[in-house]
Amino acid sequence: MVKVVDGKVIAGEIKQRVKENISELMKKGYEEPCVATVKVGENKESNLFLNLKDKACVEVGVKPLRVEFPLDSSVDEIVGEINKLNSDEGVHGVVVQFPLPKHVSMHRVISSINQAKDVEGLTPYNLGNLVMGEERTIPCTPLAVLKILEHENVKLEGANVVIVNHSPVVGKPLDVLLLNRDATVTVCHVYTKDLKRHTKNADVLVVAAGVPGLITSEHVKEGATVIDVGITKTSNGVKGDVVFDEVKKVAGIITPVPGGVGPVTVACFLENMLKIYRNCVEEK
Repeated sequence: MVKVVDGKVIAGEIKQRVKENISELMKKGYEEPCVATVKVGENKESNLFLNLKDKACVEVGVKPLRVEFPLDSSVDEIVGEINKLNSDEGVHGVVVQFPLPKHVSMHRVISSINQAKDVEGLTPYNLGNLVMGEERTIPCTPLAVLKILEHENVKLEGANVVIVNHSPVVGKPLDVLLLNRDATVTVCHVYTKDLKRHTKNADVLVVAAGVPGLITSEHVKEGATVIDVGITKTSNGVKGDVVFDEVKKVAGIITPVPGGVGPVTVACFLENMLKIYRNCVEEK
């Protein structure tokens, strides 16, 4: 019988630990933790996620700060503001909300974040450490996938894992994290030929394509663990990349959308924020 993962339960456990730790640090007289999110333009999915993130911050004792730019803002303007946030001792964490407009260089914007305030672990410094096996600040969505796999006692050593996504935010760092745990990893993307041939081999299938209904029961091996990272707002509500009702008849473990990876990603963001905050205040 398939196990449907309840991401809210896993997230709740993480958030409670974060809240208790922040409370203990503030009892020592440290200032309130503050995280600044830099947002450029408007996007429905990203706004939905940002609102959930801000609400979760308040719940655990983190002050959320938004720095919003119009869609036509230049890279220089955005980087200039990030540099100010890097220097502000009252701001402990800095985050960039994705997606960014096409004219804005993701690499330049992310590279401008002080690695000590990089809550999402996406600066070249933190990603470079990850590749070298030093898992300091781990990108939130890949970390959420790991937390779920650990919670469900999914063995990764020697497992065939297929990731459908090769972005620097999800697919690439997750690939490295899984390799660090001795999984055999295949990364698929929009140019992959015969996707089904790869996914059907997977003991663990992680899908983050942003294409509702991409993965059907024909793509999944009997008893596989299926992690659906995709989240798209449609006229029929929020949908994942996996045809849930169909795939759950084949899978051994599956995450729903909503209520699966999303809540755990937010909780991992808070866990990363706690780590960054602790480093900031204890090193002063």
